[in-house]
Amino acid sequence: MASNTFLKVDEVAEILGVSKSYAYKIVQKLNADLKEKGFLTISGRVNKQYFLEKTCYGAAGNRERT
Repeated sequence: MASNTFLKVDEVAEILGVSKSYAYKIVQKLNADLKEKGFLTISGRVNKQYFLEKTCYGAAGNRERT
């Protein structure tokens, strides 16, 4: 179940096409945001749904319209 709920740093790096070290910074930032909202976080992993919401991959309204 955890593999469907959380993304590892390697997966974040692959999805975004960035280095692993930059992906760590992104995960840390997203987890800091979640902690601020009162959520429990896991170091080195980020909630998949939150990641998708905060990136262009989860924004349904940002799709191009023809």
